[in-house]
Amino acid sequence: MKKLFMAMSWMLLAGTAARTEETANGAFQPTWESLQNYQCPDWFKDAKFGIWAHWGPQCEPGKGDARNMYVEGHPSYKGHLEKYGHPSEFGFKDVCNVWKADQFDPERLIGLYKRAGAQYFVMMGNHHDNFDNWNSKYQPWNSVNVGPKKDLVGLWEQSARKAGLRFGVSIHAARTWEWYEVSQLSDKSGPKAGVPYDGNLTAADGKGKWWEGLDPQDLYAQRHKPSSDPADRNNTNRIPGEPPSKAYCDKFYNRVIDLIDSYKPDLLYFDDTGMPLQKEGAAYGLGIAAHLYNVSMQSHAGRNEAVMNGKKLNALQRKCLVLDIERGKSDRIDPLVWQTDTCIGKWHYRDSIFENHQYKKPAEVIHMLADIVSKNGNLLLSIPVRGNGTLDADEEALLEELAAWMPVNGEAIFGTRPWTVYGEGPSMFVQAEASQTGGVKDVGQPYTAEDLRFTTKGGCLYVICLGVPEKPVKIQSLAHAKVGAVTLLGSGEKLSWTQGPGGLVIQPVKAWPSRHAVSFKIQLL
Repeated sequence: MKKLFMAMSWMLLAGTAARTEETANGAFQPTWESLQNYQCPDWFKDAKFGIWAHWGPQCEPGKGDARNMYVEGHPSYKGHLEKYGHPSEFGFKDVCNVWKADQFDPERLIGLYKRAGAQYFVMMGNHHDNFDNWNSKYQPWNSVNVGPKKDLVGLWEQSARKAGLRFGVSIHAARTWEWYEVSQLSDKSGPKAGVPYDGNLTAADGKGKWWEGLDPQDLYAQRHKPSSDPADRNNTNRIPGEPPSKAYCDKFYNRVIDLIDSYKPDLLYFDDTGMPLQKEGAAYGLGIAAHLYNVSMQSHAGRNEAVMNGKKLNALQRKCLVLDIERGKSDRIDPLVWQTDTCIGKWHYRDSIFENHQYKKPAEVIHMLADIVSKNGNLLLSIPVRGNGTLDADEEALLEELAAWMPVNGEAIFGTRPWTVYGEGPSMFVQAEASQTGGVKDVGQPYTAEDLRFTTKGGCLYVICLGVPEKPVKIQSLAHAKVGAVTLLGSGEKLSWTQGPGGLVIQPVKAWPSRHAVSFKIQLL
């Protein structure tokens, strides 16, 4: 009886969909004019490196983005048929139920991330799949009520804060309305041709099922006419479906405000251009930003310590938020701090990436980090997590490589600021392709020890060689600078160096103190 009452309460609450959560009072109002007073906190400017668990029920099948289980003929569709059955009978809602995260050990993982150099940690609160990974007040399809039966965001938060890391949450669910339209389709051929997938099921269909009392529409949000081609979102000729309803937008807003109030994140990442639901009305994103900043001020003696990320920000928006470039980076020093988010593999865990050893290599990650930091950016690196809550052997090995490199070279990374130029070397002349989310694409460019990146701190210039030199290191940018001491981080060996019209030249040492990249510390007079 109690279970039935709780289920009915969920249905009633989810069905109200009114904007019931209010913005906290404080210095920030939900207007662009007010939010322009935002100043990015020093902790984020100093952090430089964060690790992200882009983890949720979509990681359980091990096939990547679970949306493709509804695309007939797609490898994810075929894998779903083999593992679970047809999506008309076993859909994504059922994947959420079989996801148990039974080997999840947040303290161990956070400890490993911290040793690898992470200064902040970000957990995915929800993806376009609309499943909340916390004890959500407004979304009954959440990790406490279904699947793991754990408050995953809460467990990550406790472990991150205990380890002294700043804690963030990424939110992607503003795009569920379109993302799940494909679940309204059916096979065009075969024995199930014409049999609808489970995207149109409602609470009434759940009688006698494991999900009795839950409404699939609270997950799929498909009470609307879809686009003309839900299976191909890149089809520029498709006719858009109905726009998101006010009830859908209000529910999203309520969920995010509830998240902020429950966990007080230091960082809130949105997978949206500008503000979330920007086309549906600026009030949603403006209200969330004002609330985040005001709650942060209340928690930090009147200082705003919060960061809110958005993509493809215009000049006005960049005064109010921190720019995030997905799988891309700036091609120059930016006066405003920014962030790259990228992944060592694919966003959702894929067995095949591990089996074929296709993750980014440690050197690639280190070189990318140095390049981004030299341009006033931070790197937020996603390490895919298996459905059971563990990392695979290749991911563990990569993190151990970072854990060996960071203690030697971290002085040239953390707490630094850009120099007058970000670097020199052959890579400076490579024409990079523009990224869809701003800046240029992160394409894993091969660097050499002749590629140098510069950072500064405490009156010193740090020169990071993106490789281990086999010949003298020549720094042309220091041809006319007044140079004092020159040392190699992690080494006690006395360096031999000369300075002339061609630059500062440092001779190789007998033993380099680290793999993948080395860092010189130069005292400028």
